[in-house]
Amino acid sequence: MKPVIVEVCSGSVQDCIYAEQAGANRIELNSGLYLGGLTPSIATLIEAKKQVQIPIVAMVRPRAGGFFYNKYEKETMFTDAKILMEYGVDGIVFGFLNEDRSIDETNTKALVDFCHKNQVEAIFHRAFDQTPDAFKAIESLISCNVDRILTSGQKESADQGVDILEKLEKEYGTQIELCVGAGVNKENVQMIIEKTKLNQVHSSFKKWYLDPTTEGKDVSYRYSDEGDYEGVGVEKLSDFMEVTKDLR
Repeated sequence: MKPVIVEVCSGSVQDCIYAEQAGANRIELNSGLYLGGLTPSIATLIEAKKQVQIPIVAMVRPRAGGFFYNKYEKETMFTDAKILMEYGVDGIVFGFLNEDRSIDETNTKALVDFCHKNQVEAIFHRAFDQTPDAFKAIESLISCNVDRILTSGQKESADQGVDILEKLEKEYGTQIELCVGAGVNKENVQMIIEKTKLNQVHSSFKKWYLDPTTEGKDVSYRYSDEGDYEGVGVEKLSDFMEVTKDLR
């Protein structure tokens, strides 16, 4: 069995630095984590690449909500991917669905081919978990030559999706990589890995940080009662790395 690969969902350069310092294997770079992750700025990628050596894959998602995009959003996604590749990204994370929530194979294949032409990974994100048939969807993504799928097993959290994840890994694990994400933590990661036989895990290790300028006398930019903005929690990540270091 292979050692566990830990991917840290990061929203800033500081998050990337924390991820590498804790011993993580890969970073998924985003903006707008509170919206499920959006395309990061090019400057964030540039500065992160200066600070860390582990691979950075970047989200390409132009807006919140679902994954059925109009022509302008699709064009924006391809342009974002092109620019991210020009600045050294190691992979593009994306998801295209049709109106019926099936895989949009035309645009998926086009972006996968573009990624591979530029020698970067093509990763299909949790849009996969919105598809009506996980087995048909994974076969579509395999036919499009997608490198990896980020999935919770089509459940709200990964610990609830272990049965589907186990079946997907058993049937398709030699054809495509699966990385499990959504609610993965130090308390459940061993169970998830043992049950599913997967060796790649993804988490944000979220901590709320404070900014003294968020609220003034009459104006507030607060969007959560838990804190002012979110980022990687160093203690959470370090504890998780300690739990996973000996897992196989």
